[in-house]
Amino acid sequence: MRPESTVCPSLVAWGNAWLSGHVGLDEAADHVEAAGGPVVAGDVPLRKYLANLRGGGLREVRLALPAPGDPLGLSGPASFNSAAVDAGQAVIAVLGDRNLGLVPVPDLRGSSYVGVRLEIHDAGPVRHDLPTLSEAERELSDAIRAATEALTSVDGPAQDRPERTPRGGELAPGYPGRAHRVSALATRLAAVLRLAHERGLTSGQVAARAAALRELDRAVRRALVAAHHAIFEPVRNQ
Repeated sequence: MRPESTVCPSLVAWGNAWLSGHVGLDEAADHVEAAGGPVVAGDVPLRKYLANLRGGGLREVRLALPAPGDPLGLSGPASFNSAAVDAGQAVIAVLGDRNLGLVPVPDLRGSSYVGVRLEIHDAGPVRHDLPTLSEAERELSDAIRAATEALTSVDGPAQDRPERTPRGGELAPGYPGRAHRVSALATRLAAVLRLAHERGLTSGQVAARAAALRELDRAVRRALVAAHHAIFEPVRNQ
């Protein structure tokens, strides 16, 4: 799956809203499948798979948005990490006695069928070095400021600008307002980063621009992960 696919962020946001009692299972599954089509985990439809996981002790779902050299949210094993990095995203289902990693791939069961298959992996322990929402928001603000300074200092041909700022990043009921704001901002920045290109720049200009965008990309991914985990953050901090 392309990193811009919403299946993993949607599954985490709406899955956690369901687990915390803010929405029902059908509503959560409907939102996950609204953009990417039907979702199966292995060969099991999403609703049934989530219900089975809850019966097996599912407590929460967590988001991983890794990139090469930055395994954000991942703690192994290597096969799961590799698949998640290739997909640019993954979900970790936290159960009482183990964790499972879910990695989205296109479901190609027919020429006219459009859907998502979640490949199921064993996953390592939950990462406890991820940023809190407030930390991620500060990092994102700093990265925006640094990227703006770096990019405005790079002379080169005028770059095309999107006609309008993309929307998105909405979370599910039960998330704090700050998490909604951080997620929406990070999602818009992620869309802008995907539009960035290097046409017409010298090698030195490309290097300066790439470094700034790389740091902004890291801050965007950390902000999205923190926002999607924020529904349980007050519980963790008690």
